[in-house]
Amino acid sequence: MSRHLQGSLFDQTDQLSLGPLDGIRRTELALGAWIDVLPGWLSGSDVLFEQLAAEVPWRAERRTMYDHVVDVPRLLAFYGADDALPHPVLTQAREALSAHYAEELGEPFTTAGLCYYRDGRDSVAWHGDRIGRGAREDTMVAILSVGTPRDLLLRPMHGGGATVRRPLGHGDLIVMGGSCQRTWEHSIPKTARATGPRISIQFRPDGVH
Repeated sequence: MSRHLQGSLFDQTDQLSLGPLDGIRRTELALGAWIDVLPGWLSGSDVLFEQLAAEVPWRAERRTMYDHVVDVPRLLAFYGADDALPHPVLTQAREALSAHYAEELGEPFTTAGLCYYRDGRDSVAWHGDRIGRGAREDTMVAILSVGTPRDLLLRPMHGGGATVRRPLGHGDLIVMGGSCQRTWEHSIPKTARATGPRISIQFRPDGVH
């Protein structure tokens, strides 16, 4: 699979390691939503990107949109609660997040969804993870990004507020919590700028999609 990743100037190690989560910073959004962000949580993230890009059984999907069947503009993979994750550091990340948010979330992160954005033409439209419990309950979705940074945008679902922009890549972590999935939307927009590939790993509790 073709990929052209420009490595991070700030992450020049080949050793994969997770930093402490006590440096994470929370931003309160409107309507009971919030995001926690920790840049560079995973050191050696370019190594993980290369392994995931080469070894994960990526699948291309097609969906019906406006009476047409179109290609989903990214590659996908999913690991359920009983599936072995594709790299041990992802198991460590899921366990660390479950421990850090145990009191606030009240349950562990169990599943992992992966998205491979091959270049600026790949994207995900505005949405919330509202299939399942996220439509009616506060929950959390934690996203670890490796590869070239891409902008994650967030906006209130019914308008009336400013769009929040966070560039994520090279081992960055964002956690969307509170009412975020049902009161806000998020997206990765297409970009005409030359950009390299990015993989996001989304950790979710059971019943959140």
